[in-house]
Amino acid sequence: MKKIYFILSCAFFINSINAQEIIPFRITKYNNIIVKTLVNEKDSLDLMFQIAMEDASISPERLKPAKSIIFDKNGISENNTVKIGKKQFRNIRFFDNELTGQEADGKIGTGIFKGKIYKIDYDKKQFVIYDKLPDVKDYKQVSYTYNKQGQIFLICENLIGNETYETNFLLQSGYPGGLLYNNQFADAKKLNENLKVTGEKTLKNSSGQSITTKQCILPKLTIIDDVILKNVSAGFFTGDIKNQSTSYFGADLIKRFNWIFDAETQIIYIQPNKYFDDPYFKMN
Repeated sequence: MKKIYFILSCAFFINSINAQEIIPFRITKYNNIIVKTLVNEKDSLDLMFQIAMEDASISPERLKPAKSIIFDKNGISENNTVKIGKKQFRNIRFFDNELTGQEADGKIGTGIFKGKIYKIDYDKKQFVIYDKLPDVKDYKQVSYTYNKQGQIFLICENLIGNETYETNFLLQSGYPGGLLYNNQFADAKKLNENLKVTGEKTLKNSSGQSITTKQCILPKLTIIDDVILKNVSAGFFTGDIKNQSTSYFGADLIKRFNWIFDAETQIIYIQPNKYFDDPYFKMN
């Protein structure tokens, strides 16, 4: 009897170690992840998962009310609860009046996974929260850096002309396209001359200053040695106004992989998924 009890106890202990929680999401045609939430047990909101932020926010263009979120004079609301699926998160900070992706009432950031191991599984359209690192034998470890805001920058190699250049891309799940280069990189590498431009759009402000968005094709993007994307959709800005200080690794590229983030070891793993060879998203 004691032996059976011991075996059952061990099985329970192992299952506890490998315990996991699943949070479902949907993917919009703009490549954004949307989660259905219940905020403060009152407001049902569709929030876009934003990997480039830790907190949450509410959009001025939201379609649903958010009466339970009370903002102070600085547009900040502390100590909110957010329920997603069966999981409830506490002490969530919301910011007011931040624009978000289409089909969303606001944004929710990575703070809900703070200190945890979590997976973004695009194949199954779900987040998975783990108590310990799952099997990663089919995944590749990637190089990246963090900044003080907890934002993640992938270190990738870009083939431009006959040269390869390394640069950092902010993981930006709110940008629906592929790559977006910062102004310094675009000017220094003469992207307007060295990449095939497929389209452009020019806008002017009230002072007559212009900004032109140019879409182009990057022949090869190397994330790690054996994970390579070819003929990648990319963009950059030209004109009088140049305020793009950060390069983006957008949602169209993020969704081509399943991701595992290990907070304890600060290691990121990726696995190409069913979207890896999809046609690239066309920016307007």
